[in-house]
Amino acid sequence: MLTRIALPLLASLALQAQQPAPNATEKKVSAAAKALEAALIETRREFHMNPELSNREVKTGQAIAARLKALGFDEVKTGIARTGVIGILKGGKPGPVVAWRADIDALPVISELKVPYKSKNPGVHHACGHDAHITIALGAAEILSKMRADIPGTIKFIFQPAEEGAPKGEEGGASLMIKEGALQNPRPAAIFGLHITTWLPSGKFGVANGPLMAAADTFDITLKGKQVHGATPHLGTDTTVVAAECITALQTIRSRRIDPLEPMVLTIGSIHGGNRHNIITGEIKMQGTLRTFNEGVRESVRTMMKQTLQGCTSTNGASYTLEFQEPSYPVTTNPAGLYEETIPVMKRLEGDNVIVTKPVAGAEDFSYFQREIPGFFWFLGSSNEAKGITAAHHTPDFNIDEDVLVPGVRMAVSQLLDYLERHK
Repeated sequence: MLTRIALPLLASLALQAQQPAPNATEKKVSAAAKALEAALIETRREFHMNPELSNREVKTGQAIAARLKALGFDEVKTGIARTGVIGILKGGKPGPVVAWRADIDALPVISELKVPYKSKNPGVHHACGHDAHITIALGAAEILSKMRADIPGTIKFIFQPAEEGAPKGEEGGASLMIKEGALQNPRPAAIFGLHITTWLPSGKFGVANGPLMAAADTFDITLKGKQVHGATPHLGTDTTVVAAECITALQTIRSRRIDPLEPMVLTIGSIHGGNRHNIITGEIKMQGTLRTFNEGVRESVRTMMKQTLQGCTSTNGASYTLEFQEPSYPVTTNPAGLYEETIPVMKRLEGDNVIVTKPVAGAEDFSYFQREIPGFFWFLGSSNEAKGITAAHHTPDFNIDEDVLVPGVRMAVSQLLDYLERHK
């Protein structure tokens, strides 16, 4: 859900440690991924042309399930969290269970791409790269299905709907998948996933030890004063002035009440009130977002928001309500142990293309899975200035460099096999 980003990618640092060359299995995987290149591009374009919104990914889910069944998966479960799909591949050798997650929904964005594979669904566009996530997961599933005799354990593919958020009044996304048993029967010991990003050049792999993406809270504020004629403000309570004071006061939380070294963003993105030039409105509604990387800071800011709103409204004879919407996404954070285990395989495959990135203020509901089991999440760079592929996520001209599909598949398969081999 990279549209939720409030801060740019700040910096990156190449990992310097020397790593050995890919092992025999990894070389085999690389060759298999390369052989799939044309098929991967075709698959990605097919999903790109047929995007579906959150909780409405009916045909997307059907297509995924059909592919998994054709690959001979031991189990293919559909209808999880409405349109989600789970595929279970049992290896030929005993071992643990590991999972891979891919999100499958698109966005209500009008595509302005001038390509043969432009969206066929008016007003719906894979403007965040989830079509690539589906493609990489299916590519990994195909390679692994042909290696199953040598796999020491079980691999669970989780194709998740509604990462961008369920429609109002509906449940959806990772939290609903977990609620409906996506992490049970069998329960994975760990879960992996990725996100395409145009903040990184094509072929770069962004990782972080600890927080990678922010917790995201959406909130609604309603301010109530007293409506009155615009010529007699003293007879009412000017809610517009109260709103202005509250917005300014809320910014002092970031500037004066939170440790300057703690990342935090509080944004009021929407304000509505009033209907005529000479009427002082009695009610104003505002919406905003809060981004944090520390649960302690998150809870403190929530409390401070209430204190601030109470102060600026009571001073002016007004009142307020503050409501935090659900779902609110936790911090996407890679546990140190799983990070340290996974970096060697990434370095064997990609060397200095693997870089440590600073956390970004976008949010991801992969974080719900990380609350339940250890999870490792990473970025796959997909911008290519020479090809004109530089548009930001959630924009009409968003696209990806399809050259990253093969490296993405190669990395996904290798991470899963590496985990199973180390924990068998």
